[in-house]
Amino acid sequence: MKSESIALLIQALDRTGVLFQLTRTIAEHGANISSVDIVKRGTHAASLYLELRDVEKVEALLGDLRALEVVTAVNSLDPLLKVYGKRIIIIGGGAQVGQVALGAISEADRHNLRGERISVDTIPLVGEDHIAAAVRSVALLPRAKVLVMAGAIMGGDIAQAVEEIKGQGITVLSLNMAGTVPEAADLIVSDPVQAGVMAVMAAADTAKFDITLQRSRRY
Repeated sequence: MKSESIALLIQALDRTGVLFQLTRTIAEHGANISSVDIVKRGTHAASLYLELRDVEKVEALLGDLRALEVVTAVNSLDPLLKVYGKRIIIIGGGAQVGQVALGAISEADRHNLRGERISVDTIPLVGEDHIAAAVRSVALLPRAKVLVMAGAIMGGDIAQAVEEIKGQGITVLSLNMAGTVPEAADLIVSDPVQAGVMAVMAAADTAKFDITLQRSRRY
């Protein structure tokens, strides 16, 4: 039997053990939880978003979840990977971030028109501690594939954070800037607009661009 990947928005009572009851029911159906988030929490109720893999009997699972006393409603949705797709994250100074985003959004539009799904997220930041914390958090973001470091000077703990998330499967591009971050990145690009374009090409299935052949190069 063919398995599916689905997303569920579950309305439930806000009680101790609710998540346990939900996950136990999901496990009984042999499904694997790939993402979970509490999207809304009130005084007596909560809304939980879950993405599941390897679901063989969707309707049976939905029926068993709806039968739980703590559940008030279950809605099946498209997974966020299908809706918003892979994510390009851009971190750094406002002017550089804006230019990288310009290239990334333009290139993402071209691929999305061909059936791809790629979204672009930005956060202008200053300060080594703030930027390093944001870089490390990229590995925790669902669907994040490529990070672009967009600034004039970055190094120290930021470079260490870049090395760490590369080890967790995130591809990192850097503008050609002062500091040690370019040395830690997979690819260095001088033009910020081109950096955004190449970030999307590195993530897109519809692009003939192999980032592994470009590692440590400067453009």
